Amino acid sequence: MIVLDITIVNIALPSAQQDLGISNGDRQWVITAYTLAFGGLLLLGGRIGDLYGRKRTFIIGLLGFAAASALGGASVSGDMLFASRALQGAFGALLAPSALGLLSTTFTQAKERATAFGIFGAIAGGGSAIGFIAGGVLTEYLDWRWCLFVNVPIALGAAFAATRLLHRDFIAKGSRIPLDLPGAVLGCGGLLAIVYGTSEAESRGWTDWLVLSCLALGVALLATFVFAERRTDHPLLPLHIVGDRNRGGAALSVGLSVIGLFGLFLFLTYYLQEIKGFSPLMTGVAFLPMTGAIILSSTGLAARLMNRVPSRNLIVPGLLLAAAGMAWITQLKVGSAYATTVLPSEILLGVGMGMVFMPSMSLATLGVAPRETGAASATINSAQQVGGSIGTALLNTIAATATTTYLVGRDASSRAVQNTANVHGYTVATTVALGILLFAAVLAFFMVNHRPSPGEAAGEDEEASVRAAA
Repeated sequence: MIVLDITIVNIALPSAQQDLGISNGDRQWVITAYTLAFGGLLLLGGRIGDLYGRKRTFIIGLLGFAAASALGGASVSGDMLFASRALQGAFGALLAPSALGLLSTTFTQAKERATAFGIFGAIAGGGSAIGFIAGGVLTEYLDWRWCLFVNVPIALGAAFAATRLLHRDFIAKGSRIPLDLPGAVLGCGGLLAIVYGTSEAESRGWTDWLVLSCLALGVALLATFVFAERRTDHPLLPLHIVGDRNRGGAALSVGLSVIGLFGLFLFLTYYLQEIKGFSPLMTGVAFLPMTGAIILSSTGLAARLMNRVPSRNLIVPGLLLAAAGMAWITQLKVGSAYATTVLPSEILLGVGMGMVFMPSMSLATLGVAPRETGAASATINSAQQVGGSIGTALLNTIAATATTTYLVGRDASSRAVQNTANVHGYTVATTVALGILLFAAVLAFFMVNHRPSPGEAAGEDEEASVRAAA
């Protein structure tokens, strides 16, 4: 639901804008309100789960997300839709770190943990593409409001299952440590400022005073946050969590890879619909091979190898495969065929991302004390959210600048010239994304050094022998 809701509304936005009379200048708030609240409140949401119980926080997050989705689907004005999207983001910030924290504390055996995180990594990587498909189907055959209503039965079903299946992890009031409110204000404020600044850069440009002010404020607040966390007895984010080279490398790998992935989603959506004439539904279907590749890579390849090979041996090749897919997309032309250009790059990207997401999500909470898994989960989720926000804004700005430059001295009124200029902008931006993925591979090579213990691999071999004998 969380990853899907970042993209599903993109497909529904034109219909919602027309139905509710939202201006072109305000329509971005349908997306920004969600990403702002979600990205800005993740650290606080993760710590609340640690202090008040992840099962309880998870269920509250689900019910709140359902209520906010119902409110959004019933919107009668733009302001009502904006408010509901902000509420979705706020409850999502409770839900996401609790979900990952529950995985970490529920599945402690090596093989079970590998399978669980394989599935989680597949959903985290493929949810965006599924959002495009679902958005296309619901908008084309029902109504844009169902892009929000669809969350209600999913959330209520998950909440009911959670009450029956999840173990109680409530922390007694007397043994609870205080919530770090100054840290919450500084950390969440810094993330809010950065996410807002990057989202505004998409329309205003990176040199706009508001964008630069927000980014500078965000960096200053986060620097103050680190200073304050070093001196408090009950930090919102214990700094040893991000100080560990494996967890830090995993967070950077996810954040940098998502920069390229989200940018690619944006460009391919425009390319397929505006240049190739695909319908919203067919555009969503066109992303299915990438989604399938992420799921197969994450649950099949990475989950099987995670307890047998060093994490670096999955993450680095995964980033290089994703970079190869991005390099393939840089050859895109107006007349390129989907089967020979887009499809191979999607498969390479999907296989590579599955190898990155799955071990990175597992490393994010590996070896963390149960009372700190929410904070560790919030860190990797924040990396994913901030990476997506920066990627969309940065690559979109680069593409727009390259397109404008290409049109100088050419007949901008010609449709053929416009299409060529747009594709040129996309390929320049994907070249930058290629460089980011290669940089991420270098960082992961030097930072991630986790190796599975001999007992983990031996346990898998023994289990396989038992199954073979049976």
